[in-house]
Amino acid sequence: MTHIGLGELVRRVRRDGVGGVSRRVIYELYHRSGASSLGRAIADADLVGASALDLPTLDGPAPADAKVGWVMAAPAAGSGGHTTLFRMIAGLRERGLSSVIFLYDARGGDLERHARVIREHWPWLDAEIRDARAGITGVAAAVASSWESAHVLAKYGTAPMARLYFVQDFEPFFHPRGSTYALAENTYRFGFRIIALGRMVHSLLLERGVASDLVPFGRDAQSYRFENRGDRSGVLFYVRRQNERRGYSLGTLALEEFHRRHPEQTIHTFGDTVSNWTVPVIDHGNLDPSQLNDLYNRVLGGLALSFTNVSLVPEEMLAAGAIPVVNDDPYARVELRHSHVVWAAPDPSALAEALCTVVEAPDARRRAAAAAGEEESASVSWSTVQDAVFAIISDELRGPVSRGAGAAISEVVGIGSSPVPPLQAAPTDDDHPLRERPT
Repeated sequence: MTHIGLGELVRRVRRDGVGGVSRRVIYELYHRSGASSLGRAIADADLVGASALDLPTLDGPAPADAKVGWVMAAPAAGSGGHTTLFRMIAGLRERGLSSVIFLYDARGGDLERHARVIREHWPWLDAEIRDARAGITGVAAAVASSWESAHVLAKYGTAPMARLYFVQDFEPFFHPRGSTYALAENTYRFGFRIIALGRMVHSLLLERGVASDLVPFGRDAQSYRFENRGDRSGVLFYVRRQNERRGYSLGTLALEEFHRRHPEQTIHTFGDTVSNWTVPVIDHGNLDPSQLNDLYNRVLGGLALSFTNVSLVPEEMLAAGAIPVVNDDPYARVELRHSHVVWAAPDPSALAEALCTVVEAPDARRRAAAAAGEEESASVSWSTVQDAVFAIISDELRGPVSRGAGAAISEVVGIGSSPVPPLQAAPTDDDHPLRERPT
């Protein structure tokens, strides 16, 4: 840590405040400890190499009462990724397959405490919970759910079983190009059967020569729906401060510029608590689906940023008639094809301009109804996704002789087996869905 004198310390406190100086001290200590160089939620001893793997698989059909393991990090309240996983587990249960959750905590946290979080925040989930480090056993198939959990499955799931990998994001993008990026990318070559959630992940894997079963995103049509046909105002921003892929810093800069141009429009945030903003915001924190649907129905639109896969937020917003501004990306366009999505370059000024276009557009009531109607007609239910995942896992449980029901799975999913459509170019100003055409 750099040594500073008392006079310099006083000047920094006056300039940045005690909180600012404290954060800087913590930052320096964190980097000096070497923790920042790790940058991953897995112990080095639990990492494996793809080239060294020789894991036994099922040599025949699994028994009728076989269970499916799901390997994952311990969740925090409100985790969207875990909610999707738990929906899949619930779907298997409804279709006759029981699951065991194998939790992994690199820091050795208390299993009972993690289990209480799951039981409290996902009370509808019916699954046994075990410690992955005690061994991934007693299941005929196991599903990794992140790049770290893929290593954990390879390390602790050495009994004969089918191994799958439910991929919600292209996780190498979570990290700079380097060691952790490579460790994440290598998991796609472990030989697990990969279930890709959405066309963006499927496309990125395909570019790397990795095959995957494509399943679509689902939407909770019961929770997110169009209810406000009257006036709307304000914009919102989904905040995940510690998840760089959610574009928090980019979003705050864009909203600061937006506020300078439209100070009359209220800015709402939900998710993580925000602080030290230079513009006024209403911080809602974590919201349950009914509260979130109410917020979606009050606003004109908002920022829905994500850089490793399309977020669920844009489709939830559209279902309620709110217009999402999404960071432009050719892979995201393959997935999110709704005509009312406003694409903008991942630049503060471009995002702010797009938000201005949303709040300045004429006939907001008609636009909200049209957006919700298009989303309702095009959306896929989570039940359809559960059908697809159940079909894929059941295919694996039938063993190597019967494995390979690709056509049947494509039919269940309803997206066909044709290649992913070509990537689309970014729109010109004339293509902007909210831009007024000259008369």
